[in-house]
Amino acid sequence: MQAIKLYNFPRSGHAHRVELMLSLLQLPTELIFVDLAKGAHKQADFLALNPFGQIPVIDDQGMVLADSNAILVYLARKYGNGRWLPTDPVGAAKVQRWLSVAAGPIAFGPGRARLITVFGAPYNAEEVIAFSHTWLKVIDQELGATSYLAGSEPTIADIAAYSYIAHAPEGNVSLDDYANIRAWLARIEALPGFVGMPRTVAGLQKTA
Repeated sequence: MQAIKLYNFPRSGHAHRVELMLSLLQLPTELIFVDLAKGAHKQADFLALNPFGQIPVIDDQGMVLADSNAILVYLARKYGNGRWLPTDPVGAAKVQRWLSVAAGPIAFGPGRARLITVFGAPYNAEEVIAFSHTWLKVIDQELGATSYLAGSEPTIADIAAYSYIAHAPEGNVSLDDYANIRAWLARIEALPGFVGMPRTVAGLQKTA
């Protein structure tokens, strides 16, 4: 099949979600670098792909789609062969719950903490780190009952949540107290086709 174009930035957790999903599905992928530092995502040619001016964006043989979670749903439905996104009402709802957590608390917690140290974002580090731990405690507790976020098998819920949690230490958010989360990260990283996001020497990673 023709390669799916992925407009990405290597240190973006949102873009990494999609790159990881494409790799797990063993889909041919053409990575197209979008230079966020130079404002490439706000130029007319990119805005024609995504008027919100955000990565990631995919182009699957002319089908252009933005938003990382929406892309995960699309890829799972089209190429997942019944895996990754349950079709039963309860299973689908469980996945959607975690997609909402990924877009909310995970992005505003570990994701935002990393924005401070890696990209110099002007957020209050103490507040963001405290917010992160509030939610990581809940996630760790839930992972004490299931191998993956939405049940016994991996789904796009895990892919959506993985990147920013795995890289939380870069934002000075320690994962030392969360044994269930660390075990879950290891399970994701052991999946055939796993591809990681480049580590940044920032925050707690400076001494790791």
